[in-house]
Amino acid sequence: MSRSPRTPTDPRQERLAPPPPIGAPSSPVVVVVGAGIAGLTAAVALAERGAEVHVLEREDYLGGRVGAWPHRLNDGTEITMSRGFHAFFRQYYNLRALLARTDASLSRLTPVEDYPLIDRAGRVDQFRGLPRNPPWNAIAFALRSPTFKLTDLLRLNGRAALPLATVKVPGIYERLDDLSAEQLLDAINFPGPARHLAFEVFSRSFFAQPGDLSAAELAVMFHLYFLGSSEGLLFDVPNDTFATALWEPLRDYLVSLGTDVRTGTPVQCVERGGDRRYRVHLTNGSIDADAVVLATDLGGLRQLVASSPQLGTTAWRDTIAGLQTAPPFFVHRLWLDRPVDAHRPAFLGTGGWGQLDNISVLDRYEGEAQRWARHHGGSVVELHAYAAAPSGTRDYPDLADDLLSMLRTIYPETAHATVIDSVSLWRDDCPLFAPGSFTSRPRVTTPDDGIVLAGDGIRVDLPVALMERAATTGLFAANALLSSFGLRGHEVLSVPNRSRISVLDRFATRS
Repeated sequence: MSRSPRTPTDPRQERLAPPPPIGAPSSPVVVVVGAGIAGLTAAVALAERGAEVHVLEREDYLGGRVGAWPHRLNDGTEITMSRGFHAFFRQYYNLRALLARTDASLSRLTPVEDYPLIDRAGRVDQFRGLPRNPPWNAIAFALRSPTFKLTDLLRLNGRAALPLATVKVPGIYERLDDLSAEQLLDAINFPGPARHLAFEVFSRSFFAQPGDLSAAELAVMFHLYFLGSSEGLLFDVPNDTFATALWEPLRDYLVSLGTDVRTGTPVQCVERGGDRRYRVHLTNGSIDADAVVLATDLGGLRQLVASSPQLGTTAWRDTIAGLQTAPPFFVHRLWLDRPVDAHRPAFLGTGGWGQLDNISVLDRYEGEAQRWARHHGGSVVELHAYAAAPSGTRDYPDLADDLLSMLRTIYPETAHATVIDSVSLWRDDCPLFAPGSFTSRPRVTTPDDGIVLAGDGIRVDLPVALMERAATTGLFAANALLSSFGLRGHEVLSVPNRSRISVLDRFATRS
């Protein structure tokens, strides 16, 4: 195993104090709509300060897009299904702090030794053994990559690449948000093979093609994982299903704090009034609350705001209605009758392999998959295709067969394996960070000071992304409400929101 996942090591980690309490302390009632990472973070932060919290989740499970639910295989075996692999990077300070509420040493996370990236020509990039400190991590990655040549490095446009090394939020959005990631890489003169592995693999993790992703979002990603942090480039994964390792312990913790946690409970609308400031209407009944955290996915947020005409202003409501989701992605999980070769990594990123974006071997790390693989002498493999069809469609009837064919090419030992069972999922509820969209992205606070937003599609002026953006906005949402109720908030952590290379920062300021 690599180093312990337990303790952050970056001495430049930033700590943001919460806003000061306003007025005398009170005992508020708060409804949190949505029990994904954002909603659970907000609920914990509120409940720990004495708020009466009601968590309402429309699905029958916690965790949102990192949730898990029971599924029965054709042979009657009960297993747990999810939307697929998630990497818990060590830069995800606020998310990891949430998980530490029930697992102080984060023992339920296990380090991944490496996550190689392979292109169609068989060239492989790896992250194992790289220096942790910037810029040496990125330099070492480029120097040992088979997709970079010295002539490629000499041809790079240093001025165009400078924003990647001088990220500060929100300034980077003012500089780059009108460009696509593809346009930025073209301007840098980034070599094609290296682009497939070093950038497209990561940009597609935002569920969008490089031409549809903001260049500023790409720069923030590069800062978060490469040049802004010395936590390293490896990550951890839960050692069992998401429900077992993460969310059921957190549910128990919330309940111990007096929180009402309800799954299978959709919210119909929110209106002003009732015994308190807001009345939250459910399918059966209602809850009166002093404040509401809307921590749903973007589709749920659009629908809830549309059905709650008393909330916000016309301009704000129009902003919510205009939020875009990324193209749909596809997850194909296979239960095979024989194991993949022992040297295969837990996770392999792919570039230039058509629709295939990564291969996960679940029995390398997940307890339930390990138990199934031992019992059957097989393996559990998952294939992902991001941005797999145009937005608003799921029109790719042969996609599962195409992904399986590519798996058999990349891992030839699977060519003779029998598929005992399989599950395919289409989902299209991730936010799209399109060029030019940053200024219209909704913030945590809203025109109603008792209504706050949280989620990975919500604007927060820190260099965060994906699951960490969800956790961070959940903290900001809770802190805004706690301050208004005269209660102490929580510290928010971040990688440095500035360049770590001062000479480049000074040059960028002058240029």
